[in-house]
Amino acid sequence: MRFRPDPAKAASNLKKHGVSFADAEGVFQDPLAVTVEDPDAEGEQRFISIGLGSAGELLVVVWTERDDECRVISARRATRKERKQ
Repeated sequence: MRFRPDPAKAASNLKKHGVSFADAEGVFQDPLAVTVEDPDAEGEQRFISIGLGSAGELLVVVWTERDDECRVISARRATRKERKQ
């Protein structure tokens, strides 16, 4: 799957969460990552993946698939509670 980052969204996410979309792409290479459909998504199908990013941190990535491309919506470090689950 190809990744198509939105530069403005990527910059906003880096500022807000301190996680780059490039690091978030590593989650999709993690063989132990878990992906579920986002139950709160409205208007488009979204997914939530939890796995190791490229820098080795446990990340939560919200993303969607459009035209055979993965578009990351947000990426952040997993909370303490999420890490324990």
